[in-house]
Amino acid sequence: MVEVTDYTAAGWTVPANPDERSRGYCARLEEGQILFFAGIPYELPAADRDLLIGVRQTSAAYHKNISYRPREDRIHGLDRASADADRLRAIMNAYSRNVTAFAADFLRPYAPGWKLDFASFRSIEERGRDLPLKQRNDLLHTDAFPTRPTNGNRILRVFTNLNPSEPRVWLTGEPFDVIAPRLASDAGLADHAAKARSSLRPISRLPGRVGSALGLPVPDRSPYDSFMLGFHDYLKANRAFQEAPGKSRWEFPPNSTWIVFTDSVPHAVLSGRLALEHTYIISEEDLVLPEKSPRHVLEKLAGTSLRN
Repeated sequence: MVEVTDYTAAGWTVPANPDERSRGYCARLEEGQILFFAGIPYELPAADRDLLIGVRQTSAAYHKNISYRPREDRIHGLDRASADADRLRAIMNAYSRNVTAFAADFLRPYAPGWKLDFASFRSIEERGRDLPLKQRNDLLHTDAFPTRPTNGNRILRVFTNLNPSEPRVWLTGEPFDVIAPRLASDAGLADHAAKARSSLRPISRLPGRVGSALGLPVPDRSPYDSFMLGFHDYLKANRAFQEAPGKSRWEFPPNSTWIVFTDSVPHAVLSGRLALEHTYIISEEDLVLPEKSPRHVLEKLAGTSLRN
């Protein structure tokens, strides 16, 4: 983990080249590091924090968190009895804008081509949470989104612990370029590579392409996305991987912030509640170390392209 001390919400605080320093931090992230801030490096008013801490999430099992979709300005997962729906939407809108302005300044190479994905507020205690295996946060996994394939672009997430008294506790494993050579074959990489080479591949993609064109929830998954979604589940179900030594335990204290590529850093949340999170899809063309990307690693192992 790399502690960041040369950035504040007012901007860079030392007279070095900010673009060069941004590239350096991007490289650390792409190597599998977590960037840690002891405070919150973006604007988050105390009144907004107080309201978030008191928000109630719906008990419906299909909502893991309270989610916010910035491009639609919509909230999902809030308890219907809550009287604060409009206020919460406004807070999440402001949070999305403020954390995005910070990330665009701090990680400058990524901002021109990135895509704003969902934000979330994680109000429920993670320790002992009753969820199906594939949805459990307390098992080590790399991220892949069932309904939002990336086709090789990267999943970057910014987290903030709003809990006023307790840390958010994570476990992390070795980065993707270390574990993939050991585990990708057992997880079915050869099958996905064979499908990528198949002359029938364009036909098999028709349902996803037609669904996407019609705005229907039928994702058009590349072989890369199909493998990564399966790898997410494979890691969670792999007891030997979960119990193997070499893991790192992190305690993120109250009001701290951290950034990580969750598609390449295996991670699990052991405990904690009241956390904000924002996801960005980073274009492969903007990466500083593209050879470290999961797609590049997998294609080198598979010997074929896994993109659409």
